[in-house]
Formats: sequence, structure tokens, C-alpha cells
Amino acid sequence: MLLGAALPAQAESVLRVGLGADPDMLDPHLARTYYGRFVFASLCDRLVDVDENLKVVPGLAKAWSWSDDGKTLTMDLREGVTFHDGEKFDASAAKFSLDRALTLPGSLRKSEISSIESVEVSGPMQIKLHLKTPDSALLMQLTDRAGAMLAPEAAKKPDFAAHPVCSGPYKFDSRVSQDRIVLSRFDNYWNKGAYHFDKVIYLPIPDASVRLANLRAGDLDLTEGIAASDVKTVEADSKLQLAKVTGLGYQGITFNINNGKVPANDPFKDARVREAFSLAIDREALNQVVFEGLYAPANQAFSPVSPYHVKLPVAPRDVEKAKALLQAAGVKTPITVSLLVPNNPTSQQVGQVLQAMTAEAGFNVNLQMTEFATLLDRQQNGDFQLSYSGWSGRPDPDGSIFGFINSKGTLNDGRYSNPQVDEWLTQARLHNDPATRQGLYEKVVKQLQTDMPIAYLYFEPRLFGLNKKVQGFKPYPDGIVRLAGLSLAN
Repeated sequence: MLLGAALPAQAESVLRVGLGADPDMLDPHLARTYYGRFVFASLCDRLVDVDENLKVVPGLAKAWSWSDDGKTLTMDLREGVTFHDGEKFDASAAKFSLDRALTLPGSLRKSEISSIESVEVSGPMQIKLHLKTPDSALLMQLTDRAGAMLAPEAAKKPDFAAHPVCSGPYKFDSRVSQDRIVLSRFDNYWNKGAYHFDKVIYLPIPDASVRLANLRAGDLDLTEGIAASDVKTVEADSKLQLAKVTGLGYQGITFNINNGKVPANDPFKDARVREAFSLAIDREALNQVVFEGLYAPANQAFSPVSPYHVKLPVAPRDVEKAKALLQAAGVKTPITVSLLVPNNPTSQQVGQVLQAMTAEAGFNVNLQMTEFATLLDRQQNGDFQLSYSGWSGRPDPDGSIFGFINSKGTLNDGRYSNPQVDEWLTQARLHNDPATRQGLYEKVVKQLQTDMPIAYLYFEPRLFGLNKKVQGFKPYPDGIVRLAGLSLAN
């Protein structure tokens, strides 16, 4: 008896995950960082999810069906689900979350699900989404933050982002800004058996080489964003394993055309100046210099793994044409430019390469190194001229372009506006036929080559480093780490 009492309690099982930056606010309706999506994947169940092949699978909706006219989506909800604060998940709670996404001031989900006219509670565990028009992208939008289910009473509080309450396998424990986010196992989770850690700690470490050093030292179990230059190091380390998958995301330069206090004479209001900046960039050289040739040059939002990728050659660098465009626009060179860049070494290297390349065409680029969440905040508020940022990509093409390019898009930080492009994007939402949608997106992509609201730079593979003790990891093309089935060997 005495010996038994003296035995130590079983140690908590903890998974430590390295992230490339600190997520922004932990409110799915207000958040916009890729890194926040890692946390939400463990914290907040969505109505539907995707599998590793990017097919829609059940989440808190166990079944769904469309009306013949494509304007009503009926969803049958999972029973026996509770939120972290003990509230019951039911049709009323689902309606609350969707209504909040549509009406909350500042919600970045509005344009993603703007086709929803109303949400009807059609039974205790059934909702009907009544749409203004058919929306072929809606179901896929509900696999991400727009479909996250929040505890109604908690979400009504003004400090929800500091104390998020959802129904996922892990509940919010604590957060220290720029240091860590800690989640604890939710013992009443409906699918508890698929999750094997008592705690998950997300550690933001902007420098990829520092993340790798932490992984090699055993202070991280898993990290996203292995630098291309470190791939061989990971592969040569007997204690580590590399997991990779072609991603859906892109990186690019967003031009501030009309957001905030843009001076009337700002040269980037002229599409010819934006195109000139893009033409001054050698994307293949950028790929070789910074990314060891592992990335793919880009000229659009749709990754080569997307069936909607438009087969359009990436324009080669053409400094003379860039100079001619600047001359035609009446711009005197050198033209001084401010470029926001995330404050990590890889992004800084990209910024320096862009700085050197565009200088030959007459651009004098000042790099403004900025913490990533601050960069996004400045972008959103129009406090920028040019900004180097991207998007992690979505399985449905609408999720990678509508919010950024449509004139009413909530992620359209440059305030680009072209009524014809708006029409094509809206039409693409109305059709379920892939061929029809492909034709419309091709028109959009080709138009953007001259309008150039975003100078797309490259598509990035998703590269993960793991301790060999981590078992059951599956890389997804959307780049998000899912913890179901993941365990640590002793």
C-alpha cells in the first residue's frame, strides 16, 4: 500500500508543435493567419472537414443534401456533442455560429459565405441554409473557419478571442503572446479515442533554422515550414523524418490601390506600374536562390495541384518592357517604394532578392520588416504601399481568389475593383459544372496579368519536420496539421 502510494503519477503526454509565426486573434470569424488555422483545427470542430485527398467529409454535420435548384443546403447534425463550457451543440447553436460569421462587425468570413440568405432551424439537429443564389463553393468554405462551431454564450462575450470556446478535441488552456498557445484534452469530446495527447503546445518561432534546431534538440516534436535549404539536414538526421506534400498556397506582392489614405498621385494606382514591378522579377531565379529550386514560380492563385490551375506560362523577366511601361505611365525613375516584409530570415532574403531585381527597372525598394500579425493588420487597414504576403490556399478555387480579388471581398486589402472580374467570379460560384467554372477562372487569371492587383511569386510545398517518435502523421495539401491518430512512441 505504502509503495503504491509513493509511485509517481503517469506523466502527461504533450505534443509540441513549431509554427512560423504567432497566430492572430483566436476568433475564427476575425482571424486571418495561416498559423491560426493550426490551432483552430484542434480547438474548433467544423460542420464539415476535408480528408487528405481534399474530399469533403462529415464533421459536426453527419450528412447533407442539396435541393434541386441548388439554393437550399440541408445538414443533419451530430448528436451527443458538447462545447468546452458544457453548452449543448444543436441546430440552434449551429445557426448562431453561422449568423455570427455573417453579421459580426469585422467578420472576415462574410464574403466566404455571402451566398447565405438565412439559416433555418428545421429540427432539433437539422439546419437548412437558404441561399440567395446557388454557390458551388459553399460546402468547401464550411470545412474551414466559416464552418467553425462556437459556444453561443461564450461567443457573445467581448473577450471571446482571448478565451475561445468551441467543441474540438482540445480546449483552450492559456496563451502567452509571441511565446506559446496551450490546449488541453477535452474529456467530453465525441471522438475522444482518436486523440492521444493530454496537451498540445503551439510554439511560434519565426526563424526556420531556429525551429529546426529546437526539433533536433528535442524541444519540438513536429514543426511546419522546414526551409528548403534545411531539407537535406532533416533527411540526414537519424532522429528525424521529413514529410512533404504539394501545397495549395501562394506567396505574392499585394499592391495598395485604394485602401486607406493612398495619395492620389501614388504611382501604383496605375496598372502599368504594377505590371512593370512584376516584370522586373525573375521568379525562377528567386526560386533557385532562396528555395533550392523546390518551389514553383506562380502567376495566379491556383496551385498546380488544383484542377482549376490555368495553364498559362509565367511571364519571363523583362526589364526593358518594365522600363517602357513606367515611361508610358509618366513615372520618373528611380521610384521609391515601401514593401512590408514578415520579420523572418527567409522572407527577408526574398525581400532582398526582389529589391535587387526591381532596382534594375528603376524601383528603389525600402524593406519594412514587420511582425507577421502586424503586417496583416496594416494590410487590412490600408497602412501599406506594397506587402509581401500570401494565402495557404483552399481546395475550392473560390476560396483562393474571391475574397482577395472581388471588389467586395473581405480580404481585398488593395481594394482592387474590376466589374467584369467581379461578374466572372460571381458566375463561377453559381455553376457546379467544373468545365464552366474553369472557363470563367481562366478569364479572371488572364485579366489579372495586366490588372496585376497581386504579383503572384511562387507556390510552396508543405515541408514538415518530425521527431521519429511521432507516428501516424499525414501531410495534407492545405498544410494544416491534424492530430487525429497522431501519437508518440515511447
